[in-house]
Amino acid sequence: MAEIRCSRCGQTREGFDRPPFPGAIGARIQSHICRECWAQWLKQQTMLINHYGLNVMDPQARAFLTKNMEAFLFKAGQEEDVDTTKKGTISW
Repeated sequence: MAEIRCSRCGQTREGFDRPPFPGAIGARIQSHICRECWAQWLKQQTMLINHYGLNVMDPQARAFLTKNMEAFLFKAGQEEDVDTTKKGTISW
């Protein structure tokens, strides 16, 4: 397994053999994100899904998660803070 300099944490760590996500963003993750930061994202993603009651089969929910994934991993845009006053709801 190749080591990469992670653009999220700035450390040289173990990368991926294959992209962990489909498409161009998956290739970008493979090239620039370490396994540890990816694991942190998976925990954050689970929290967002549970907190907002997201149906991952819904295209809007997937778009919401993808936007937050990019913000979380690449600091691109604004990631969603888990706001307990919005529990079970989300506005698009």
